[in-house]
Amino acid sequence: MNSEIEKRVGSNIRIFRERAGFTQDYVAAKLQLAGCDITRSALAKIEVGQRHLYPDEVILLKKILNVSYDDIFNLD
Repeated sequence: MNSEIEKRVGSNIRIFRERAGFTQDYVAAKLQLAGCDITRSALAKIEVGQRHLYPDEVILLKKILNVSYDDIFNLD
């Protein structure tokens, strides 16, 4: 995947997480409870584009952050 796209998608996730008033710890815990093997550190890396997202993580982040796939993958 293109690193600029990964950075933008990660930034989108960070923006929506912050708008929801959630910490990285909270979102990571919600992901873990839903079955994703992820740490706060891994979420931080996703938010800066240093770690790839897995499909199950995207699906759960959409639900946790109450956003659409278009919101997550918006490249504008």
